[in-house]
Amino acid sequence: MSGLAARRHRKRKLKSEINVVPYIDVMLVLLIIFMVTAPLLTLGIDVDLPNSNAKSIETKNDPVVVQVDKDGNYFLTVKAGKKEGVSRQTLLTRVRALVAENEKGKLQVYVGGDGNVKYQIIMDAIDTLKDAGVEKVGLMSQPEKGAAQ
Repeated sequence: MSGLAARRHRKRKLKSEINVVPYIDVMLVLLIIFMVTAPLLTLGIDVDLPNSNAKSIETKNDPVVVQVDKDGNYFLTVKAGKKEGVSRQTLLTRVRALVAENEKGKLQVYVGGDGNVKYQIIMDAIDTLKDAGVEKVGLMSQPEKGAAQ
């Protein structure tokens, strides 16, 4: 019986190995949980941005620029020349002559205004240009400092 006792003793000998199978199962379950929940954690808002087909301005001729200062005075710049102060009637006459010189619809006119000028004064300048025969008037703007270009 001593042989039988030795066999029992061998069978009950402790193993010094770690059983990692349960740890692998837990790890796979956690991996699946994180894979499912990760897309739900993205922070952001869905925004439908407007589409634009706007193209950059390509000009063969220098545009006519009408500027309005904070006091409501008009300034006219023709063909990248010197900016000169004009009255509303002079503006009307000069732009009417420029419209007559150019092909119909080819004259490019831009209006720029001081940030502190009343909107009505800008609208008066646009109305004057329309009365002179300008078909399309563009508004000039300047991006804010630090804004993405």
